[in-house]
Amino acid sequence: MRKLKDLLKHIVKIATVFLFSVVLMAGAEPAHAQKVSLVRDAEIENTIRQFAAPVFRAANLDERAVKIHLVLDDSLNAFVAGGQRLFINTGLITQADNAGQIIGVIAHETGHISGGHLARIHDVLQQSSATAILSMLLGVTAIVAGRGDVGTMIIAAGQGISTSNFLKYSRTQESAADQAALKYLDATSQSAKGLLGFMQKLGEQELLVTARQDPYVRTHPLTRDRVSTIANHVANSPHSGTAVSQNLEVLYQRARAKIIGYFMPLGHTLRIYKNSDTSQAARYARAIGYFRNSDFGKAIRLMDELIAEVPLDPYFWEMKGQITFEGGDARGAIKPYQTAVSLLPNNPLLRRDLGRVQLELNDPALLNEAIANIRAAIIEDPESPFSWRQLAIGYGRQGDKGHSSLALAEEALLLGKKSIARYHGGLAERLFPEGSREWLQAQDILTAARIKKK
Repeated sequence: MRKLKDLLKHIVKIATVFLFSVVLMAGAEPAHAQKVSLVRDAEIENTIRQFAAPVFRAANLDERAVKIHLVLDDSLNAFVAGGQRLFINTGLITQADNAGQIIGVIAHETGHISGGHLARIHDVLQQSSATAILSMLLGVTAIVAGRGDVGTMIIAAGQGISTSNFLKYSRTQESAADQAALKYLDATSQSAKGLLGFMQKLGEQELLVTARQDPYVRTHPLTRDRVSTIANHVANSPHSGTAVSQNLEVLYQRARAKIIGYFMPLGHTLRIYKNSDTSQAARYARAIGYFRNSDFGKAIRLMDELIAEVPLDPYFWEMKGQITFEGGDARGAIKPYQTAVSLLPNNPLLRRDLGRVQLELNDPALLNEAIANIRAAIIEDPESPFSWRQLAIGYGRQGDKGHSSLALAEEALLLGKKSIARYHGGLAERLFPEGSREWLQAQDILTAARIKKK
């Protein structure tokens, strides 16, 4: 596992070279800057949400109001910030032993949300986007929206503000979050064994020097009393013998396989998921690994095999669409993406990527449908700068300067580019009749841009 962890660290360092996004620096990057990426993936986000939904309901939280964000970082970490936003590192998914441990961590972090811990920064961050929150935590010099199935939003850190200092909980808060987590797990008839196993994993890290500890250890102080309390609960809870459902475990294994297949070199992916391993997760990881290695033929054959076995899986169709599209066949990618959308019509990332492929073809017959798909994606997920950019392109091809400017202004606002937001917002304001919906939207953008400037 340490070798895997070290390798993932190396991959994160070079990720910005081969990922979809290109960092556009506002100026020279400071020598001490670091790069962090927000990963967007429909399947993994929905997997985490399935883990979290029962816990959120037990905590009397609106499950749709809690936003979940994946951070491309191999370190074992999760944290809440900005009110009801849960950030989970990809390293937590790859290093966990099972789905129960992820559920345990989510339950604990939900305890922090419901307990109002770190309230002093919640008021500051509550109305901010995920990008803005990470910008404040890390100090930003440039942000670029990513795209694709596992797209990224690159954040180049320049201020050096440490999340380990900004998000450090007290022992009292940690104990309170533990108690809340145990309460939520019992209320949902789930075992706390996963949470206990995770705490024991953290206990192994306490022997390491601070510089080598994962951020979760540094921000969530671990004590023997905490572990003892959880162990005692496991010994007495009537739900301790309840195993995580096979469905959730399969979803976890697929999420882990997807991250490894996508962000690790093919050779290492094949060593973890050997050809002799015919499990669904292993074949999925190999297909993604071959795709990332530009062996599109092998990747498509494996995806076709998986689709034949589970023809109603939207994420298998989505992956086939992405592989086909990035293999240079945009026309051939339309059907797989359309199938994925038909199976999961309300998922914003699937609708967005179908619209993106339709735009890529530059076919006037597909333009209205492309715009409709991207608009539907934005209704569900208005914080995606890439979606606003695609919408601007679509309207631009229709010669609709007003709506294109509105979309560009929304994108700029999300990326913190205040002067650009004011420029396009002002242009839209002049192009639309006073009092119209679009004029009011432009007013909102200009107001937000001025507040951000202040």
